[in-house]
Amino acid sequence: MSELAYQTDRQTASVVASLSRVGKRYGENTVLDQVDFTVQKGEVVALVGPSGTGKTTLLRLLAGLESATSGRAEVSANTSVVFQEPRLIGALRVWANVLLDDARKPDAKERARAALQDVGLEDKLSSWPVSLSGGQAQRVAVARALYRRPDLMLLDEPFSALDAFTRRSIQSLVLKLWDHYRFGLVIVTHDLDEALILADRIVILSKGRICHETRVDLPRERDVTSPEFNALKRDLLRQFSLSVS
Repeated sequence: MSELAYQTDRQTASVVASLSRVGKRYGENTVLDQVDFTVQKGEVVALVGPSGTGKTTLLRLLAGLESATSGRAEVSANTSVVFQEPRLIGALRVWANVLLDDARKPDAKERARAALQDVGLEDKLSSWPVSLSGGQAQRVAVARALYRRPDLMLLDEPFSALDAFTRRSIQSLVLKLWDHYRFGLVIVTHDLDEALILADRIVILSKGRICHETRVDLPRERDVTSPEFNALKRDLLRQFSLSVS
């Protein structure tokens, strides 16, 4: 039997997520197999790997949106998620999309204003979602995740639908917010450059297992043209190729 615990009192202060021998099956299909995975508060971890290797399933387990078939998971109760699509509610103004169930609290609008200020969209407080660009909508989604001051933030390919310029802008925004609030951050991405720009640690999944981990000991902001960056990228590409062979 699996055991999934959303609580912090049984963890050390610095650990915001811990999976031990976690498995996930859908019928006869094994998606995750004996996965051990830990995230420290203040750490940025990128999950990469071929499509269908369990990256999003692992993220959904951390978010409490899926239950493990076997093993044990302990995850901070204060966890937020940013999905690939912003998932804004068209009938609610931007500030209410940030707060959702908290929108009726007495100081709700001012609390939403503070979160939107963090992502550079205070002027969109009373706008409708339909009036936002794709990048602005994703910033609102980040503000919604940030609003509760999470211990752990999970990003499921949140930049993949954006143009290159907007993607780089929101990557910089996420790093700025992470540097200020120091939550644990897990991002699923297919983009090795993005993983190297953002992460302290890159984890490659293949066939439901973690097959390789790489530390990224490069100073931020990272120069994608530097020899050190490209040496790490070549090594990751080699490991990625080995994982699918």
